Amino acid sequence: MTEKDISGPAGLPVVGITMGDPAGIGPEIALKATADPSIHEVCKPVLIGDLSFLRDQAESLGISIELRQFNPKGDPVDLPGIPVRDLRNIPEEGIVTGVESAEAGRAAAGCIIEAVDLWRNGLIDAVATAPINKKSLNEGGFDFPGHTEFLADLTETREFRMSFFAGQLRVVLLSTHLSLIEAIGLVKRDALIELIRFADRELSKLLGRPVKLAVAGLNPHASEHGMFGSEEADEIAPAIEACRLVHDIDVSGPFSPDTIFLRAYKGEFDGVIACYHDQATIAVKCLSFGKGVNVTLGLPLVRTSVDHGTAFEIAGKGVADHSSLVAAVLLAADLAAGSRDSSTSAEV
Repeated sequence: MTEKDISGPAGLPVVGITMGDPAGIGPEIALKATADPSIHEVCKPVLIGDLSFLRDQAESLGISIELRQFNPKGDPVDLPGIPVRDLRNIPEEGIVTGVESAEAGRAAAGCIIEAVDLWRNGLIDAVATAPINKKSLNEGGFDFPGHTEFLADLTETREFRMSFFAGQLRVVLLSTHLSLIEAIGLVKRDALIELIRFADRELSKLLGRPVKLAVAGLNPHASEHGMFGSEEADEIAPAIEACRLVHDIDVSGPFSPDTIFLRAYKGEFDGVIACYHDQATIAVKCLSFGKGVNVTLGLPLVRTSVDHGTAFEIAGKGVADHSSLVAAVLLAADLAAGSRDSSTSAEV
């Protein structure tokens, strides 16, 4: 908690939930998540977005929820109804559902900026974000490939990483939104040493204990002793060895990427280092789609997010699954409350 008394009922943490891109499923899943009883057992949610737009969305989608305007300078968060930090950032002409636009991008960006401001001013404990559209964000004047980089810029964070939590599987990514050929070029000894050290520090901090890490190979079967590539022998194995011997980190590998994620999911490792974006996300989504959580490691604030995109094709139809956002809010509340211990950490 911060110096201000921002706690919700019974001292529960306050989690800000951004509405995401208003042309996508973000507003729908944000409304559904805040109406979910499991959320209110662990935190007090505060929606961040356009109040009038969210009310219209709730009515059109048949979501039964009471929304009220939230003045962060005077209103306690535990009044009846769901507090909404009203940014009034939807233009009068509205947003076209399922269509990329600069207007939608600016609205989504405004929610992210406001979430950081609320946290910085001690009014929320953590942030859970609904999905944004990268093209709309860029068209709106914000040159970031995604939430992770945007939040790092807002908080002046230099060292940060995208990670995914899915059950007992926790994956930290070497690279994120790059072409595959660019990502492969980044699989270098020094970069891996830096990432392994970062993952060891940040995951140990979150779990409250020393962690056991594994590193996925880049090539099929981790190159099968050099038969399918040299990156394992030339870059990955030396990085692991240096981290073990010089930095005293419990890390091993490189392991065949087609099995290591399942092994970690079953609890053999606390975290897996993935060599590129889809190597991590395919595993996470196959093993725990709808319940995986995107966690930005290294930020000064707790930030979690869904493991999926804006799903323009189903936006406005009332069929979006909000379970990933519920999982993100629950994890954000847990981390913000500082309640993680060895028994609960195995469940996130």
